[in-house]
Amino acid sequence: MEKKDGKIGKNPFGKKIVDNLSGIFLPVINLITAASIIKSILILLVSFGVMTRENGIYRIFYAVSDGFFYFMPFFLAATAAKQWKTDMFISMMIPVAMLYPDLVVILENGPTFPYLGINVPQAIYHSSVIPVLLAVGLLKLIEIPCDRFLPDVIIGFVKPIICMCIVLTFTFLLFGPLGTWIGSGLTKLFFILYDWNAVVAGAFMGLLIQPMVAIGAHWAIVPIALNNIATQGFDVIMPLLAGAVYGQAGAAFAVALKCKNSTEKGKIDRQIAIQSGFTACLGVTEPALYSINLPRVWPMVWGCVAGAFGGALAGIAGNHCISFAFPSILTCVAFVGPGFLLFMLSMLLGLVLGFILTLVGYKEKA
Repeated sequence: MEKKDGKIGKNPFGKKIVDNLSGIFLPVINLITAASIIKSILILLVSFGVMTRENGIYRIFYAVSDGFFYFMPFFLAATAAKQWKTDMFISMMIPVAMLYPDLVVILENGPTFPYLGINVPQAIYHSSVIPVLLAVGLLKLIEIPCDRFLPDVIIGFVKPIICMCIVLTFTFLLFGPLGTWIGSGLTKLFFILYDWNAVVAGAFMGLLIQPMVAIGAHWAIVPIALNNIATQGFDVIMPLLAGAVYGQAGAAFAVALKCKNSTEKGKIDRQIAIQSGFTACLGVTEPALYSINLPRVWPMVWGCVAGAFGGALAGIAGNHCISFAFPSILTCVAFVGPGFLLFMLSMLLGLVLGFILTLVGYKEKA
């Protein structure tokens, strides 16, 4: 049972999941925040005409900020290996294969190739979370018999071979496509709901998009939105996501108020919550998700609930985006058109509701 104060009570399995997530993401929280702030500053500078995307400063610092999220599977492989006590260097071999340029091009654009008589499913591995964590978890299980039965004279080079043969097979045939399958399935369900009722579809996407971001499944939506704009001149999905973005921002700001300012940890958590809330307002929610809301569970939940209400309001608006953009105050020009005012209000609703619900429904641990 969940306690009413937002703590996980007599639920050791749930606590173990949260503790593992914290152990995996905590070592890279500052990097996530730093990369997001750099990226947000660059977007602001371009938006206000201070520099262009062709500027050398923009190119280099955008590469490091956006590149961090692109190559995040490497960082997660390292932190998961440390958390689960697996061989870190063998763990790092997994994202090496996942993000090898030739494979990335084939698996993201198709057609793919046969492997063990099975056609490898298309998948998006950059910025992904679930595939590499599942792969490192499987690696942990495979290492146990290897460490027990392989002779010392050959274990150094045979163990990586055995591990990679098994882990990469599962990764490319099952773990990798999992996020794409989830994203594609939810997107198909969205269009069924949208054809029936745009308001319900908006609430559906507003509720689920940030959990999809957390596991990397949201990338399945991107090609669909791009194709909608290319073929129809507009897209109906992206406007429905605005309330969810600001719902997580509002939740993070509420956590900042809840943090105990009397302790060193509380001061650090408050600073991180404020920073991640700010970057979420600029359209980058990963710092708020991974560093603040998801480890605490309930702020994530309340942010998603706020996103559902914001998505429903955007569904009422019937707003379209005429060029691809993740919704934020910086990209709102892409959403100018019918229903634009309600679209802007959906962001405000998500922010305010996420803040209030978290403030009332979550209690920070002492």
